[in-house]
Amino acid sequence: MTSYTPPLRDIDFVLNEIVDVSDLVEASRFQGVDVDTVRTVLAEIGRFMAEVVAPTNRDGDQIGAIRHDDGSVSTPDSFKKVYGQWVESGFGAIPFDPTYGGGGFPWTVAIVIQEMLTSANMSLSLCPLLTQGAIDALQHHGSDQQKATYLPKMLTGEWAGTMNLTEPQAGSDVGALTSKAEPVGDGSFRITGQKIFITYGEHDLAENVVHLVLARTPGSPPGTKGISMFLVPKHLVDDDGSLGDHNDVRCVSIEHKLGIHGSPTCVLSYGDDGGAIGWLIGEEGDGMRNMFTMMNNARLSVGLQGLALAERAYQQALAYAIERKQGTAVGAERGTSSPIIDHADVRRMLMTQRSWIDAMRCLIYSNAAAIDRSVAEDTEADTTAARELAELLTPLSKGLCTDLGNELTSLAVQIHGGMGYIEETGAAQHYRDARIAAIYEGTNGIQAADLVARKLPMRAGGVVLDKLEEIDETAERLSDTVELEVFGANLEAAVAACRRATEWLLANGAMDPNHALAGSSPYLRLLGTVVCGGLMGRLGLAALSRQGEDDDEFHEAKLVSARFFGEQLLPSVLGLEPAVTAGKEDLFALSPDQLA
Repeated sequence: MTSYTPPLRDIDFVLNEIVDVSDLVEASRFQGVDVDTVRTVLAEIGRFMAEVVAPTNRDGDQIGAIRHDDGSVSTPDSFKKVYGQWVESGFGAIPFDPTYGGGGFPWTVAIVIQEMLTSANMSLSLCPLLTQGAIDALQHHGSDQQKATYLPKMLTGEWAGTMNLTEPQAGSDVGALTSKAEPVGDGSFRITGQKIFITYGEHDLAENVVHLVLARTPGSPPGTKGISMFLVPKHLVDDDGSLGDHNDVRCVSIEHKLGIHGSPTCVLSYGDDGGAIGWLIGEEGDGMRNMFTMMNNARLSVGLQGLALAERAYQQALAYAIERKQGTAVGAERGTSSPIIDHADVRRMLMTQRSWIDAMRCLIYSNAAAIDRSVAEDTEADTTAARELAELLTPLSKGLCTDLGNELTSLAVQIHGGMGYIEETGAAQHYRDARIAAIYEGTNGIQAADLVARKLPMRAGGVVLDKLEEIDETAERLSDTVELEVFGANLEAAVAACRRATEWLLANGAMDPNHALAGSSPYLRLLGTVVCGGLMGRLGLAALSRQGEDDDEFHEAKLVSARFFGEQLLPSVLGLEPAVTAGKEDLFALSPDQLA
């Protein structure tokens, strides 16, 4: 079973009960959008993903992207056909500025669309994902002329976009990049250098590719302060908007990867014949600030990939567990062969997947809604609160959800047993595709470091501690219900452990940053799980309040999913507190020779 069914009912429940989308769309920024419109749009997009996009997923894995001797890159034929339909649909433009042809919807809706597209075909989804990030960066930092020239066709998807940071010698240390930008004298620059790991840096889906490239101008200071951002199109654009000459940028090679084979990961060379023509975006020296607009957008979208692949892998594992017969389950007639879904450990794995998927969806959508509210709220206090929440949740969304993507797609392989290890079933593809998400757009170690070094110190820890206080209030509400009383007690204990760990990091990290960094990864898991616990508590309470209404089986399933999280997944965080507060000593006690 390799099909995909968009979980529209699950999505709608989170949008309404956790995100409060009806309140969100009332903001003046989203005029013309209402809940019914959102539902209608998502239903149609879901149909498109299931019927049109999802069947191409195996082509991406088995055929993949191919580089040719002339430097061009081709994708599977099915990709080209589907991408053309994506462009015609206008779905990619939904969250953007109507001035340039966008639909003016909240970013939260775009995230839902991204989830379904990524579940349907992660390799293909990376092209629109990077394009949307480039659009976001141009909208915030580009000149009026740049916006008018490039945004309309980028919104439709006729032109794609990329982000060019990484260089062979620099890796994640972007401040070590050496690409150069020499002014020509007419306002343009000649770009020279090499960039690696450029997703869809060259391909045959779009007519043009708009590269956003980080480079150094003459005399710029070392480190990140000397970096500027440049717009470098694959094809130069003539004054009438038509495509002109091929710019001096070419694909030297594409990587041979563990997964996402249909997505070309390119090595790009700029300036082999004198320099690629580019134009400065924003001011000189603002490149990293400008790029972080795009990177933060992308980090949430990458966190979403953990959710999206876990969802598709779960659907396939569930179908297999229902169909596959093996062994005799407890209570079954002796000598009969039972579906493996009747065995307790298979149920444990399925429930672990189902419950974490609910939790991840709550976290990702809440993060997106905080981003929307940070630009749509009426008062400065509300705007600030939403911005702080978005900044806090982003490393949790990216780090926790991509780690879980690895774990949950692995569980899907396990449910398939030996057949999961066989490529023909398709289960292994989700596992392989998911593995990159914990690495790119800032490894999860970088997300953890960002959490303790930048997000935890906000308001001297006040943002995190305020969030924990809010979750404590949810725990009290849970404790007042018979059905969720144990969840409430467990959540209260988890918050207390998280609060102690937080206070330890605030005190000891200030004395020695390595103390904070040593505990940063277990802290991200601890805080992320507790935040998910608060969200799942709210989900359970919402489901409980709706029992007796239509679709009662759905609400019962949500209640059980929440209770499973609170009683069987949440308690794991109590074992993380000692790892957070252990400090740096043991990590640095052995020399490299001793480690060997």
